[in-house]
Amino acid sequence: MGILRHLTTGVIAAAIAFSASAQDQWEEGKHYQRLPSEVSASSSDEGIEVAEVFWYGCGYCLEFEPHVQAWKEDMAEDINFVYLPAPMNRAAAEHAKAFYASEALDAREQTHDAFYQALAADRRNLSSASDLADFVAEQGVDRDAFLKAFNGFGVKAQTQRAMSVLRGAQVQGTPTVLVAGKYRTSPSMAGGYKEALAVVDYLVEKERGESAE
Repeated sequence: MGILRHLTTGVIAAAIAFSASAQDQWEEGKHYQRLPSEVSASSSDEGIEVAEVFWYGCGYCLEFEPHVQAWKEDMAEDINFVYLPAPMNRAAAEHAKAFYASEALDAREQTHDAFYQALAADRRNLSSASDLADFVAEQGVDRDAFLKAFNGFGVKAQTQRAMSVLRGAQVQGTPTVLVAGKYRTSPSMAGGYKEALAVVDYLVEKERGESAE
């Protein structure tokens, strides 16, 4: 019993020490911002939402993506991870629609990395619905089905909603990560790609703690 009490006390003390260390390391207003009002990137209220704001034509997003993928492999079950395309200009809006059209066809696994390679790395000119449809066909996605989804009401509504979330979160660029609909951080704010995800971990723990109170 004494050993169990000692171990439990040690775990609690370590958790408190870790929390204090993170508190000292990650500062509100410097490494992350609290949003003026809460936003939600998905229709689900399950878990703690972590939303990556991205654009397929963004080179920094391309560099950030492997770090995000590695982070996702170990993320806790109570995290609801969401990709949030940023329709911040005409081309980016078309690419956001391409993302949502691919999702509607359950083809994101086929197109996600390919879009990054084509737009951010190879700088291919994929700016029209026809060009994007031709491209996804190269990835094995049905061209006509993609165009139907791309031009459909559902994809249009999702793209408009994404823009609304970005405005509410005061997102100025990509990549950006929104946590629990309350906080915004980014590699530029945190000081690097790994640092940004460390801030995300800190904010997730912060949200867990506040929810438990």
